[in-house]
Amino acid sequence: MKKRKFGLAMSLVLAAGTMLAACGSNDKDNNDAGEKPAAGNDTEKSEFSIAMVTDVGGVDDKSFNQSAWKGVKEFGEEQGWAKGTGGFDYLQSTDPADYTTNLNNLARRDFNLIFGVGFLMEDAIADIAAQQKDTEFAIIDGEVDAPNVTSILFKEQEGGYLAGVAAALMTKSDKIGFIGGMDIPVIERFEAGFLAGVAAVKPEIKVDTKYTGAFDKAELGKAEASRMYSSGVDIIFHAAGGTGNGVFSEAKERKQADKDAYVWVIGVDSDQYDEGKVGDDNITLTSMLKRVDVAVKDIAQQSMDGKFPGGETKVYGLHDNGVSLADSRGAIPQDVLDQIDEYAQKIADGEVEVPEFVEKKK
Repeated sequence: MKKRKFGLAMSLVLAAGTMLAACGSNDKDNNDAGEKPAAGNDTEKSEFSIAMVTDVGGVDDKSFNQSAWKGVKEFGEEQGWAKGTGGFDYLQSTDPADYTTNLNNLARRDFNLIFGVGFLMEDAIADIAAQQKDTEFAIIDGEVDAPNVTSILFKEQEGGYLAGVAAALMTKSDKIGFIGGMDIPVIERFEAGFLAGVAAVKPEIKVDTKYTGAFDKAELGKAEASRMYSSGVDIIFHAAGGTGNGVFSEAKERKQADKDAYVWVIGVDSDQYDEGKVGDDNITLTSMLKRVDVAVKDIAQQSMDGKFPGGETKVYGLHDNGVSLADSRGAIPQDVLDQIDEYAQKIADGEVEVPEFVEKKK
């Protein structure tokens, strides 16, 4: 990765990021049992089809699920498919009890490749994959040992590290916060990288860390953000899915009350710039992009080509565009972006190895 690649990559994801909102609420409203066949140019079913099951955050969570759906939808549309059986589709889970039912529903509709979004879907995918051996499955953020399942993981710690560098270089109070959803390995990787990035720039900063225990409780995110901002924290990085929407709400309320308030949020998974709009201002400093869409399209292509990596674990990181930072739209000055580029280069070159786990407090 050459110097300035980070800056160029941020520009490229801007165009992709602006499409995310269109992939959300309208699809949710129109999603049904999915029994309609996909209607392409000739209304015939395609020879290959893909689908996904969301976790409880929903397909339009402006975060993890939405990025996965973006990949599924873009891949399908690139093939000329339409949404529905025989093309591309999704089923939304409102409760963990829905996972098995939804996966089985899609398998019985003869989708060739089915993605399950989230660590919590491991058991459901393991069960259904054992029953539906002719169907290929991929689990995102989890690992299932089965010949017809590919496990997809990310080096969240690398993107978290860059977010930490950005926060440490941009804080005025030297007080920074991290709000996580459930305390599980994938979220710990976000935290571990973030803490390491902050420490690389300003080792004297102690990051205020809190796990809310949920990915779909915006009120919990808002309450923790209120506590942190009130204590002097000026930048919060969230890795909490829908719970993170509450972090944005709190920051926006403070910005509305005081236009000069120096409060920022670092988004996660997708480009969350639009979530930070406050009139002519914006409280989104940047977003740590977890390119689930990139991984989804990569595995879908391999599967369609007859090269499905069943029984394997695929890991996507900074080197292969699996993680990155979104365009800051001017929130981060160029001299700071240049420093972030330098850290990104060191990670890509192997000069910096980012920890996956948080060092336990004694």
